[in-house]
Amino acid sequence: LILPQHAHLDRVKEKSAGGDKIGTTGRGIGLAYAEKMARKGVRACDLKSPDRFVARYREAAAACNERLTKLHGEPPMNAEEHLDALLAAAARLRPCIGDSVTFLNDALGRGELVLAEGAQGVLLDVDFGTYPYVTSSSPAPGGACTGLGISPRAITSIIGIVKAYTTRVGEGPMPTELLDATGERLRAEGGEFGATTGRPRRCGWFDAPAVRRATQISGTTELTLTKLDVLSIFDEIQIAVAYDTPEGRLDRIPFDLETLKQAKPVYESMPGWGTPIDQATRFEDLPVAARNYVARLEQIVGTPITMVGVGPDRAQTLARTP
Repeated sequence: LILPQHAHLDRVKEKSAGGDKIGTTGRGIGLAYAEKMARKGVRACDLKSPDRFVARYREAAAACNERLTKLHGEPPMNAEEHLDALLAAAARLRPCIGDSVTFLNDALGRGELVLAEGAQGVLLDVDFGTYPYVTSSSPAPGGACTGLGISPRAITSIIGIVKAYTTRVGEGPMPTELLDATGERLRAEGGEFGATTGRPRRCGWFDAPAVRRATQISGTTELTLTKLDVLSIFDEIQIAVAYDTPEGRLDRIPFDLETLKQAKPVYESMPGWGTPIDQATRFEDLPVAARNYVARLEQIVGTPITMVGVGPDRAQTLARTP
């Protein structure tokens, strides 16, 4: 469980880190994961017993307060003021706690469809992302197995979702980032502001080395390309097809942070289509230049693009036959 002390300590840590901050959402996710790995976490099953939950909560809050005072020189948080709200939440959640592993595996055994949605993105994976500028979990498809308790054999398809350009929230290297008017136009046209924090997202051209790495890790069977309509404002569109680095030319994003910091994108230019496409109801209705762009991305990445988004509504996701 993510508890109030995790969010409080998260914000203090980010503030004290200065220029070395990770760029977290400040919601305490990383601190809750750290407690989990230290085998000190408060779990959902602890909500079954109010007395047990209160004892575990106080123990965890005391450990966080020790870090606040001794490591960061901050006053301790008043953990007791949150107890009434937490116990009320626990009462509401208690009927929902059960054996989710059996629930899911029984459903799969009956031949039912189970859809698992990955949080964050593959390159924010704590093991395979742009470490240390990552989240604290495993958003790659393998995380569905460890997070849900299902077998890898149960996964029958893996659909990757990627924008027609690149965005990032938080700190860390981003080779295709556009720190100019073009980047501002992408951000404004795409409404690129963080869903949780409202922070402006960093924007850049499509980063094929990053997507190749993500599909390699994921074993992606198909891709959905979103926000193609945002690129309609450009007469010319760039695609980063590789990086030039001190280690030579790379076609996948490197795991080594220092190499990534020095990576220079190698761009390929394609003509834009210069007309709105958000009213299209079939992929075949899109301008030739837009269809060519999609086909080129598919060729560069090496994974079939089977759906293309031209707007936020469900009807604006167009099926495509590669």
